[in-house]
Amino acid sequence: MDDDSLAALEERMSAANLRGQWQMDSNRPQKVSKDQTGVTRVEPVPAGSTHVWRWHDVQPLLESACVAMPESFTARRALILSNPGLQRGTTHTLIASIQTVRPGEIAWSHRHVINALRFSIQGSEKVLTVVDGRELIMEPHDLILTPGWAWHDHHNESDQDAIWLDALDVPFTLALNQQFYEELGEKAQARVLTDQDAPLFRTALVAPDPTARPYRYAWRHMRQRIEGVSDADAWHGSRVEYINPLSGGPILPTIAAYVQVLPPGFDGLFHRSTASEIAFIIEGQGEVRLEDKSVSWSEKDCLALPNWSKRRFVNSSKSDRAVLFVLTDKPILDAFGYLKTEREETDARRAGGVRRAAAE
Repeated sequence: MDDDSLAALEERMSAANLRGQWQMDSNRPQKVSKDQTGVTRVEPVPAGSTHVWRWHDVQPLLESACVAMPESFTARRALILSNPGLQRGTTHTLIASIQTVRPGEIAWSHRHVINALRFSIQGSEKVLTVVDGRELIMEPHDLILTPGWAWHDHHNESDQDAIWLDALDVPFTLALNQQFYEELGEKAQARVLTDQDAPLFRTALVAPDPTARPYRYAWRHMRQRIEGVSDADAWHGSRVEYINPLSGGPILPTIAAYVQVLPPGFDGLFHRSTASEIAFIIEGQGEVRLEDKSVSWSEKDCLALPNWSKRRFVNSSKSDRAVLFVLTDKPILDAFGYLKTEREETDARRAGGVRRAAAE
């Protein structure tokens, strides 16, 4: 290859707004390797960093935001969990934040094509979100959905600050250039429907609505479910998924959610996936151990878990379980056939750390 001739060609191509395929590889975040036979293999580099936002750091900043922004009528009072390894987002496809609404406040009504969920941290029967006219209360650890293009506003009719975790598919939506947003014009929408945990029934003569879904998952139901779970695998402990009971699929087209339980003393095996995750610690303490470091976490901390990063979970307590609320972009990967996982063999520690790839 004549370097001078190639450079001259690339300069002429650039003037014509053309680029050679051979020029692209250096700009791609990827890992290139060769096996013993010389065959080239390419895999992605994890997007962003494994990072923890500690509640003892977040909470005082949230309180200061209430002082600096005494009202939330012009902007949401939310602290975005900004991954230090990314230009935007908590992971490369999802963004999470901690939002607070003060007593007597209304966070104004709007809608957007972005899919979103709210996981209540501090709430009560007097804290609610209205979604397309449905009045949904937000007691601690309740999960509320605001699907894409659904009108929603938040109300705090209690005497204490309401706090929740927001999660939205903002980076994914913006990457597709699909950002649509609209304000209602009124601060709040009319409340025409009462709180429903899930639309589990319909009249037999009525055709099914393909867009129907539950909008609220009460923690009391999930708590009962995880209390009865006794099986645990060697990688995640136990996971119970929130689903749309009418479709059997994930709660949103782009976001799935689980509650993950690590039994006392759980010392998990390494695994990785092309899906990214965000976790909120409901109770307990432990670590996410990577190949080169460990990240500790405790109650109310938040974790960013990038795609294709090898990690394993450890419960630091020998007597108490750890419970995590986990959300993931797995539905996006499933939709395009991109989901891939790798798991350490259950006997790998005895066999010298041999890995097995498992495609899903």
